[in-house]
Amino acid sequence: MAHIAVIGAGFVGLSTAWHLMREGHTVTVLDPAGAAGGASFGNAGTFATYACIPVNKPSVFRDIPHFLLDPRSPFRLRLGYWPQLAPWLARFLWHSTAARSVHTSQALAQLLARAQAGYDDMLNRADLAQYVRPRECLYLYSSTKAFAQSQAELDLRHSLGVAFDVLDRDAVQALEPQLSPLFERGVLFRGSWHLSDPGGFLKTLQAVLQAQGLQVVQSAVTGLRPGPDKVVVAWGQETQAFDQVALCAGAYSRPLAAQCGDAIPLDTERGYHLLYPGSSTLISRPVGWAERGFYMTPMERGIRVAGSVELAGLKSDKHPGLLHLLEHSSKRALPGLPAATEPWLGFRPTLPDGLPVIGRSSASARVVYAFGHQHIGLTLGGVTGSLVADLVAGRQPALDLAAFAPTRFR
Repeated sequence: MAHIAVIGAGFVGLSTAWHLMREGHTVTVLDPAGAAGGASFGNAGTFATYACIPVNKPSVFRDIPHFLLDPRSPFRLRLGYWPQLAPWLARFLWHSTAARSVHTSQALAQLLARAQAGYDDMLNRADLAQYVRPRECLYLYSSTKAFAQSQAELDLRHSLGVAFDVLDRDAVQALEPQLSPLFERGVLFRGSWHLSDPGGFLKTLQAVLQAQGLQVVQSAVTGLRPGPDKVVVAWGQETQAFDQVALCAGAYSRPLAAQCGDAIPLDTERGYHLLYPGSSTLISRPVGWAERGFYMTPMERGIRVAGSVELAGLKSDKHPGLLHLLEHSSKRALPGLPAATEPWLGFRPTLPDGLPVIGRSSASARVVYAFGHQHIGLTLGGVTGSLVADLVAGRQPALDLAAFAPTRFR
């Protein structure tokens, strides 16, 4: 068996460690913050097997004025970041045509169809299953026009095997009576669930793996040097040779992939959340407002409101307008919410075609990439880990990975 370095301790990284250790490998995870230190801590907590519709889709051409000019838009682009972002945006728009967007949806649907199986072994453990809340996600539309505009996407989801029920205003109110009566339609996605504490789940998973021999190094990896027999990993003043490496560093993966021969157009969707302490009984499930681009999820400490997209790179300063929009919109949707606390900013990895990178590096088969999962890293963590384990073992993966190949951007 091999000694493998997994770079990144989010849902993808720790799930990869889980699957590799199940096969008898020795694993060292490297992450400056340890479990759930990045975007995996602050997400909406939803297991979203319905999330096969990418952000890059034909409607973006129609919605560009709304995105850029409407203060209610959940999207922001910082002008100072425009020169750096322009090549990525050009690729994004190129992939937003109908045919390319459908290709992305089809590829995502294949991954999502295997997402539950990727977690089944983990969730057989009571200490991990305790975080699972088996309540379907409810997606809401506040106007008949918005629901009508979503029909093509709902039809595509249905054609790709996503099961859902459409609810009218009365059914929405009956299901979640504390919601404002402003919602005309709802879509209830069958088979979805959520976590009561995403960070707690990952910290427990890390502890479980450490009890089984996982080594954790809380440092940022600065270098990867693949060789014929080993891969040298550098962090701080240290270096160590590993048999193989799995790069699962999310938004921080780009420079390390470049050291392994691959120029990946990876950028960052900055996402935000607020916490409403002690409010979890107001709703029984994750509730998303389609037009406003956010979820409200009941968690152990209260309702977490998570969403929005800001393109501004890895800067640490928060956008006050997006936090205000989250607060204003969530209180409009759920009037009983108390005062918001703990504003949070995280960095989601994003690729212009809406698909993650899963595959071997160009420089060496000893380096496997698994990053770029955008908004669904929690959902796809388990299945991605199992695919990495296939690649490490030299097996034919259970899924054709051509659509996720790192070479697709050449």
